[in-house]
Order: sequence, then C-alpha cells, then structure tokens
Amino acid sequence: MYLSDLHTHSIASGHGTTSTISDMAKMASIRGLKLLGITDHGPATLAAGTPSYFRSVAYSPRQRFHVDILYGIELNILDIDGHVDLEPELLQNLDYAIASMHSQNFRPRSLKENTRAFLNVMQNPHVKILGHCDNSAYPVDYEAIISHANETGTIPEINEASLAPYGYRGDTRSNCRKILHFCQKYNVPVILSSDSHGTDHIGDFTYAAEFIHSEMFPESLILNNQIPTLKAFLQTR
Repeated sequence: MYLSDLHTHSIASGHGTTSTISDMAKMASIRGLKLLGITDHGPATLAAGTPSYFRSVAYSPRQRFHVDILYGIELNILDIDGHVDLEPELLQNLDYAIASMHSQNFRPRSLKENTRAFLNVMQNPHVKILGHCDNSAYPVDYEAIISHANETGTIPEINEASLAPYGYRGDTRSNCRKILHFCQKYNVPVILSSDSHGTDHIGDFTYAAEFIHSEMFPESLILNNQIPTLKAFLQTR
C-alpha cells in the first residue's frame, strides 16, 4: 500500500469531473492515504483552472479528514522552449508543479523537439514532476531526460492511467521500462501517480505498482511512502 498520491484532479479541471477538493480528501482518507496532492489542469486546458483559482487555492486548508493536502498544478508545456501556462508569480505560491504534454497545447513533434521541450521545462524551478512522459505519441530521448532530471531535481511519475486498460496513451510499458532503467542508472527517484479525475482512482496504483515491481525497481527510489523526504523534495527549489 502506498500512502501518497500527488497527481489528482478536482472539479476545477473540467473534463466532466464533479468532485470537490473535500470530496477528494474524504476519499483519500477512506483509502488510507496520508498525503494528497491536488493538481488541477492549468489555464490552457479548456474549462480548467483560471489564474484566480490558482491564486486562491494555495490558501486552502492544509489538512482535511486527517489527510495532509498539497496544492499544485498540472502545467501544460506550450512549446519546445518549455514555456508553461501559469506565471511564476502564481507558481511560487503553489506547493509544486507537474509539467505535461497535452495535444491541445503541444502537438506531437520529433524526438529531438519533444526532448528539448522536456529539458527546457525542467529549468523552471517550480516544476518538480514530469507528467506521463511515457506517452507513446511523444517520442523522447529518455536518457537525456532522466540525466537532466538528476541535475535539476526533477522526477518522472509512473502514471496509473497510462498503464491501466482504460488508458488512452497507447502501450506505454516499453517507455516506462526505459524510464525505470535510466532512473536506476542515475539514481533518480520516481513517484506513482493515479492521475485520478475525481474520486474514482485516488490512491489506486494497481497497474503502476504491478509494473514497477515486475521490473525489480528498488523500493528506496519510490517516494510515495517516504512522506518527509517527499515533502522536503517538493520544497527544494
């Protein structure tokens, strides 16, 4: 069992999700989580969080239903230079940012261009997690990305929604395998993420955990149960 889930979406992300942050926290408590991260989609996602939402959510309660709550954002990578869809002024008040590629804002490009976008976004000191960089639609140089993650203090996630049968990113197992291989090579930790939109999959790492254990990835490099270490990592700029 894992005790934290740092990639989840509330009603503020749109996508038909109707769960409030309180709903999310209550479900996290029921499922035994100790730490929940709310990372609603950035403003460039249709019907998602506005700048005013991210300005205010940072001041929301830090504990609900005996679960510690962090407030972050899933940023949209907008171009190969690593620009994102929230200003530094607002990012600095959030606990952390996940940076991801979504086709609505960054169309799939060449391996070199996709890789460059990830390398550049990691220069942003607020970006701590790379979201679903396993996506088969976006070929990348995984060694370049993970080695740079080691230099910048960034980590990749192993995304449950990518590996689950209901996922829509194609067969990501080969890419996840490469991520884990280079994380071991460069001693870069990972985090398991549900990417739950609403309460349904909060804390559910069924397929991600099965995969990572089948690859014999060391538990010491999975941060979900290392709560003090995880919090300290997110605070490092």
